[in-house]
Amino acid sequence: MLVEIPFLPFMCWSLLHASWQLSLLAVFNAHDYTMRYVTTFSTEIFSLLNSIIYFHKAIQEIQRVHYSLSFAAFLYTIIGAVGTMLFAIFLSTAESWKPLFHRYLRMGLTEYAAAISVVIFIGMPYIGELATLDKSTLPTSTALRPTSPDRDVFFVQFWKLPVTWIFAAIVPGFIITVLFFFDHEVSSIICTVDRYRTKKPGGFAWDIVLLGITTGMCGLLGIPPANGLLPQAPLHSESLMHTEREEVQVIVDEEARTEIREIKYVYEQRWSAFLQAAAILMFIAPPFQHVLGLTSTSVLAGLFLFMGEQSLSVNPVLYRFFYLLTPASELPILPRAVKGYKGVHVYTLVQIVVTVIIFTVTLTKGAPAFPVIIIALVPVRLMVMNKLWARDTLRFVDAWACREGTPEDDADRKVARDIEMEMEPRQASVPGVPSV
Repeated sequence: MLVEIPFLPFMCWSLLHASWQLSLLAVFNAHDYTMRYVTTFSTEIFSLLNSIIYFHKAIQEIQRVHYSLSFAAFLYTIIGAVGTMLFAIFLSTAESWKPLFHRYLRMGLTEYAAAISVVIFIGMPYIGELATLDKSTLPTSTALRPTSPDRDVFFVQFWKLPVTWIFAAIVPGFIITVLFFFDHEVSSIICTVDRYRTKKPGGFAWDIVLLGITTGMCGLLGIPPANGLLPQAPLHSESLMHTEREEVQVIVDEEARTEIREIKYVYEQRWSAFLQAAAILMFIAPPFQHVLGLTSTSVLAGLFLFMGEQSLSVNPVLYRFFYLLTPASELPILPRAVKGYKGVHVYTLVQIVVTVIIFTVTLTKGAPAFPVIIIALVPVRLMVMNKLWARDTLRFVDAWACREGTPEDDADRKVARDIEMEMEPRQASVPGVPSV
């Protein structure tokens, strides 16, 4: 016998449960005793998974147009999607166009490359002969009211759900909590790595509190929870990078000299987030909803391609995959302790295969469980992989995600401390040897 569960109230309770669970994680500072055991093995897989998902979503958007519109419209959809991506990538390199344009103009083009490309390709299909093409545009509302004809108010009547299902909603709420928490923490790690030279560390309790509040609000409003920082977080950091000149003291032939070096920094500001939030609020209004309705889905596909490419381009898995295709004579020289590239190649292939497996799971009915698989990778890395790979190979390809060093470094220090503690009683028992 099938039991019919009202979707929106059940979803609402799932998100409300996720809200208080996220708040508890922040209150008890879960970052310090959870993410401290996570290595880049898991974060790189998670980042690669997000890139694949964005590429897949772009393909789905193009497929929808192929099934519903003319062949000419389908061809333009491909052109518009690829064009949106390539033009955004082109603008994102504006910082290197020196001496062309003023420095601040180059910075603006770099920081808002995706937004500029999206605006241009939104208008492109309405110019000249392209205006006669049939188009697939974003569905929008003409009034400030819920789009479902069964709803008269924005707030979900969550109190009408039976008590049994209220408690049952804790399970999907927990899965959402795990996904959101891991997504946020990995995003914080990736967008604050050393190369960005950011001032703040990679975990923020207040962010998790805010995430819990917005997740609960989305449940009450009956809309999907607004979260998904990957690959937007590293994309944002990349767009904010700029070059500064600094004086550096160097020692040459035992003499101190001053050299001027160009160092890249992330320009940390709050304007981008504020403008994005303001634009979202503005486009809720019906007049701007009409403008939003002019957006071709090809632009959306292009934006997905761009975000997937930007995330993939900074993922170390990609570069290690290129090593698989590189002749042995052309490979970079490894540290002396690492005995060849075989272990590195196998490690990279394992990451790719695991990512494909997780992505396949997301396409099945078991999709909500995929965060559990990612979390399971943490103990697998710490307790299984160290028995299958050489320690120096793991030291080369992997590291702690939220702190300096590697698991192998910590294990070596622990062994050294144990040996030192064993030696102390022996030294104390030897006549004439003073105890420390």
